[in-house]
Amino acid sequence: MKKRLPYSVVYEDNHLLIVNKEPGVLVQSDRTGDPSLTEILKDYIKEKYNKPGDVFLNPVHRLDRPVSGLVVFGRTSKATERMAEIFRKRLVQKTYWAVVRKHPTEKKGRLVHYLIKDEAKNQVTTYDEEVPGSQRAELTYRLLGKINEHYLLEVEPITGRPHQIRAQLAAMGCPIRGDAKYGYDREVPDKKIYLHARRLYFVHPVKKEPLILRAGLPADPFWEEFLELDNEEFKDKNLDFIY
Repeated sequence: MKKRLPYSVVYEDNHLLIVNKEPGVLVQSDRTGDPSLTEILKDYIKEKYNKPGDVFLNPVHRLDRPVSGLVVFGRTSKATERMAEIFRKRLVQKTYWAVVRKHPTEKKGRLVHYLIKDEAKNQVTTYDEEVPGSQRAELTYRLLGKINEHYLLEVEPITGRPHQIRAQLAAMGCPIRGDAKYGYDREVPDKKIYLHARRLYFVHPVKKEPLILRAGLPADPFWEEFLELDNEEFKDKNLDFIY
């Protein structure tokens, strides 16, 4: 039986490789020594294009290990640098789906917090006001609907801080399903959490064409029930809008 790949290719050209990552997969190697998505995709390129020697492939941004969805890799140093600049200047519109058990107080809103990361614990602490050493974190969210006593939120981070969505939704009283690190009452199988990088919209760093990318949900019956709540109206209305 063929082993299931921990990713699916969403977009590929000579400059970029964009994949839909399964939950539980590292984007880059860490002290666990587990195989990383970067290493796995280098092997994919090596085999597909029969490339001898080292393959150049760099992640432009990261998703936390228990999170699924879109990850962008640069296939050349020029594309990587330009794409990193697009992320740094916030010229990319990122849309996540998050499943929470508690109904948010408001159906849509904007959250602003200040975060400090404890590197040893790999966890951030959230503050309502700026404190020394903190980073400002901002996102918008809207409630898409309710299924199975859980609520689906569509989240658009404006800043790109580590663990930002996880920590900010928890600070709002809505920890993400399975995210015991940020206040959900229990883990779920495979230690995944129900946060998914669903869509990306940006202008290609080399071709200068707009790209709108969407990642299918993980093969998980619980996730798949939320598909009926999908609503992409904002995408059509706001194609000229990027933060």
